[in-house]
Amino acid sequence: MKRKNVTRAAALTLAGLMAAGSLAGCGESSQGGSAEGNAKNGKVYYLNFKPEQDQAWQNLAAKYTEETGIAVTVKTAAEGTYEQTLTAEMDKSDAPTLFQVNGPVGLANWKDYCEDLSKSDVYSQLTSQDYALKEGDAVYGIAYVIESYGIIYNKELLQKYCDSDFATVKSIDEINSFEKLKTVADEIQANKEALGVDGAFTSAGMDSSSDWRFKTHLANLPIYFEYQQDNISSTDAIKGSFLDNYKNIFDLYITDSTCKASDLANKTGTDAETEFATGKAVFYQNGSWEYAMLTGKDPKSTFTMTDDQLGMLPIYVGAGDEANQGICTGSENYWCVNKDASEDDKAATLDFLNWCVTSDAGTTALADEMGFVIPFKAAKEATNVFVKIDNELTASGKTPVSWNFTTMPSETWKDGVGTALTQYAAGTGTWDDVVKAFVDGWKTEYAAANAG
Repeated sequence: MKRKNVTRAAALTLAGLMAAGSLAGCGESSQGGSAEGNAKNGKVYYLNFKPEQDQAWQNLAAKYTEETGIAVTVKTAAEGTYEQTLTAEMDKSDAPTLFQVNGPVGLANWKDYCEDLSKSDVYSQLTSQDYALKEGDAVYGIAYVIESYGIIYNKELLQKYCDSDFATVKSIDEINSFEKLKTVADEIQANKEALGVDGAFTSAGMDSSSDWRFKTHLANLPIYFEYQQDNISSTDAIKGSFLDNYKNIFDLYITDSTCKASDLANKTGTDAETEFATGKAVFYQNGSWEYAMLTGKDPKSTFTMTDDQLGMLPIYVGAGDEANQGICTGSENYWCVNKDASEDDKAATLDFLNWCVTSDAGTTALADEMGFVIPFKAAKEATNVFVKIDNELTASGKTPVSWNFTTMPSETWKDGVGTALTQYAAGTGTWDDVVKAFVDGWKTEYAAANAG
């Protein structure tokens, strides 16, 4: 890979998220902003990070081409392979004109490929400049979606538990701590035949289509609470102060489950999704991006769950002010424009982005087909029930858990934690191995990423 030699920029600033306006046309020159080329002579190649939105992006790209005559190609990396795919694609002569990074750490690897978007129209459409990745006055990445994740639950099955004679917890609203969550999960698991389920939680699959839920999203919780306790926003050496809490929730997932813990290495994201959507499990850790699949709004889905069947709880781990804890909410999705693309292609790409966040077709697709909450002025109100739950919790005074996994030092670190978790679940490793991968691995990978 001919990646340019870059170092992590300490001055990178990351920020928050929300909605966009004003249509962009494709006239004789770019209407999208800073590029000086002729958009009509350019083309767009978007390397998409999200497999679950692939078809929606293909549809939106086709519509834009139909309206403007400008070719838009969307290629989607397979689950868990975006960095490798981007590395390979950027080495090609016809490299992506549009790609994404996951935050300051990702940007540190790719900043030398990123066009300054500070004068672009799409940047001007952000509701807050905090939703950009910046270094000084330069803007290298723009957040395009705000997402939330937690413990999705089947309302009907959970209410069936609450109504049962064996239930200690009699109302869903009472589940506001790890202790309460564990009580409910343990009692569901002990009475799974009576409830007609295979387990309280879906399988915590540790293959590459699913392990990110635990080595990244679940791992965010001990990082978040440590950062909160130490009043920091990143670190070169994580202490692991809340890894006992991480263990408690992971143990609950793999014990009160639809399968044996020793089977998790081969369990997939599709397995967990199917278990939940077909009523075999009550709880399922995932996020707002899963809404379209569960409800059948995604063309690839055969599931038919309704909004009335779906709820989401915060991920309680027994730390912090649990009674006031909200859903994990943030972004790890930042658009970047390839500065090495031709001026015409950059102009076409900027026009396409501006159209996505300002046009009725673009904002409708982002909100309804992809289920996104976008941080742009013309954003449409989301129909996604999980987004609504997050908004309701925040409005009631709950504090959202920020996405601190964007500060994880590397993909290698995540993989090390994932391997240790898999071996721990299988009984071939210990929790001490997880702690070592988490703490020692962080220090090693951070040092390696910042060397030179």
